[in-house]
Amino acid sequence: MLYRTNPKNGERLSQLGFGCMRFPKDDGEVEAMIACAVESGVNYFDTAYVYPHSEERLGKVMAKGYRDRVRIATKLPLFLARKREDFDRLFDTQRRRLQTDSIDYYLMHMLPGVTAWERFLGLGILDWFAKKRSVGQLAHIGFSYHGGLLEFKKLVDVHDWDFCMLQFNYLDERSQAGIEGVEYAASKGLPVIAMEPLRGGMLASKLPGEALEVWKNAPEARSPAEWGIRWVLNHPAVMMALSGMSSLEMVKENVRIACGAEANTLREAELARYEQIRRILMGKGAIPCTGCNYCVPCPQGVDIPMCFSCYNDTKMGATKGIKKKFHYASRTSGHQASLCVQCGACEKHCPQNIGIRQALKGVEKEMEGVLYKPVAFVCRKFLHL
Repeated sequence: MLYRTNPKNGERLSQLGFGCMRFPKDDGEVEAMIACAVESGVNYFDTAYVYPHSEERLGKVMAKGYRDRVRIATKLPLFLARKREDFDRLFDTQRRRLQTDSIDYYLMHMLPGVTAWERFLGLGILDWFAKKRSVGQLAHIGFSYHGGLLEFKKLVDVHDWDFCMLQFNYLDERSQAGIEGVEYAASKGLPVIAMEPLRGGMLASKLPGEALEVWKNAPEARSPAEWGIRWVLNHPAVMMALSGMSSLEMVKENVRIACGAEANTLREAELARYEQIRRILMGKGAIPCTGCNYCVPCPQGVDIPMCFSCYNDTKMGATKGIKKKFHYASRTSGHQASLCVQCGACEKHCPQNIGIRQALKGVEKEMEGVLYKPVAFVCRKFLHL
C-alpha cells in the first residue's frame, strides 16, 4: 500500500480509504473484507451514524484485534442534533456501536453551509469538541460536503478544521466543489479526502457503450474502476480516495490499484481520454456548465453551478441519491433554483453563453417538485437547518 502524509498531524494514512456504507448482507464476508483490507495496509475506515448497521458491524470486526492498526472515522448526524445534550447521546451511541473509547476522525455529516455551522456554534459545538479532546475521546474534527464551490470555500475559511471530505472524480472535476475546491483546501493546509471516486460505481460499471470503447481502445489494459481511482490519486492535493466497497473482490481490486497509483503519473494522452469520456457523458442532455462560477453571486442567492451540477448528475444516470443531496444542500442554505426571478444578471458573465434562466427552470422542474418549497420552509424555520 502507498501512503500519504496528513499535513495537519503527520500521520501516514493509506491513500485508499475503506468506505463502510455499502457493506454486503453477510457478516462473514464483511469480516473477510475488513481483514483483507487491514492486512493489505488500509488503515482508514469511514462510517456514519445513519449508515444502516454499519458502525455496529465495523465495531464487531475491529474488536477482534484490528482497532489499534487503523483510524476510524464516523459522522455527527446534523438533523438529529437539535440541542447540546444530543451531542453526547449520539456520540456515546457511536462509541458503543464501534466498541471503542475514542474516535480518530469525526465529521459534521453533509454540512450544507455556514448557516448550519453557525447553528451548531450556538449550541456550543466548539466547547463540546474541546472537552471530548481533553479526555481523549475525540482526535480530529472535519466535515463532509456535497454542495457548490462558493459555500465550500466559506466553510473552509470559517473554522480551523482538521480535514474535509468532498465528492471528487474525473466527471466532477469542474462541478460541485471540484478541482478548484480541492486545491483551495489544500492551499490552506487542509487534508482532503475524496469520496465517490467512482461516482457510486457509475464510473466503474454503468458507463455507456461509447465511453467503455474509449477505455477498451487504450493501450493500457485497465478496468474502468482502475482508470477512475488512478485519476483521483493522480492529484497530489488529495490525501486519500475513499471507496465504498461491497465485496471481497472489490477490496482486492482497489487495493491492487492503490498500490500502484502515484500522484502526477498520468500521461498527457491518458488525461485526454478522461476528457473524451467526460464529453460523452456531458452530452447526455446535460447543461454545458464548466463550474467556472462567473455567473455568481446571484442577487437572489441561487447557487447556479451547484444546481446545474446536480441536474447534470441525473441526466448522466445518477441515482435518486443525487436528488436527496440536492434537496438537503439547496433548501437548507437557501440556494435553490426556484429563487430565480429571471433578472438575467448571470447570463452577462457566462463564458459558455448558457441560457441560465431557462436552464434553471429545467432544474426546478426536474429537481424540486411540488413539495420542495414547503419542505424547505419547514427546514429553515422550524428545524433551523
